Amino acid sequence: MRHFLPDTANLFVWSLPMLSLLDLVRRHADAHADRFGYALTPFRGLGVVRQRHRGELQVVVQKPLIAICLQGRKRVTMGTSSFDYGPGEALVITADVPTISEITEASPVAPYYAVALELDPALLRTLSVEADLRACDTASVRIEPADPDVTDAALRLMRLLDRPAAQPVLGEALLREMHYWLMTGRHGAAIRALGAVDSHAHRIARAVALIRQDYATKLRIADLAAVTGMSESSFHLHFRAITTLSPLQFQKQLRLIEARRLMLAQGTAISHAANTVGYESVPQFTRDYARLFGTPPGKDMRDARLSA
Repeated sequence: MRHFLPDTANLFVWSLPMLSLLDLVRRHADAHADRFGYALTPFRGLGVVRQRHRGELQVVVQKPLIAICLQGRKRVTMGTSSFDYGPGEALVITADVPTISEITEASPVAPYYAVALELDPALLRTLSVEADLRACDTASVRIEPADPDVTDAALRLMRLLDRPAAQPVLGEALLREMHYWLMTGRHGAAIRALGAVDSHAHRIARAVALIRQDYATKLRIADLAAVTGMSESSFHLHFRAITTLSPLQFQKQLRLIEARRLMLAQGTAISHAANTVGYESVPQFTRDYARLFGTPPGKDMRDARLSA
């Protein structure tokens, strides 16, 4: 388990903007959060999160993003690695990866609040050229103290929520600024790889897109390697380095995540969900499901119905 504490020398620099950002995020989330605790904003890719209770697993295939925690704590698991983060820290994900997250500190009195921005690869590529920024492949999930420049740009974006006339004029410029600070700040090494056309991260993203598209069919490693322009051995090496999973493990998690969505959101029977996502053996599906989510599918469905 990795955990990073904020740099106490810079505590005063970022604490006041963080408090202001928390206030704006709280107001927007409390007014607009859906039943899953997420509230969109008028700005492309920017949203806020509110969770009032600990413990519930959130299983998604995460797109590249940065999430700044403002209150409460959260644990994110990707593959075999877990990351714990709290107020003043930023979670940066720079690959399309299956993640399991769990709120570890929240209550109705003091909910978990965060602001999240989906990263725009096209904008990153434009900024890489304009600012002559070099890419560097690094781990696809990082937790670092939130960068003051990034926090300040997010704060100014959130302030525009009360000024709708200014949103079309200033919103895109502030999103561009936020991406720039992300690329040049402490998170930059990992994020710049998203903006590099021929980086390993960019090439592996092509394979990930194919797996996501055809997750229920049998994987052909040779085809995936060809899409990335790598040999099969090099493809395996870089795929695991970026996603922490082998291609087969990645596909398995995609299948299980989709099956869970079918069962919990649509009430699909266990055997039908297993077959739909590509499993030929229901017992094998049940074992894999329990291994990933910590509980068998039948119990998971019963617990979800009781919770609802």
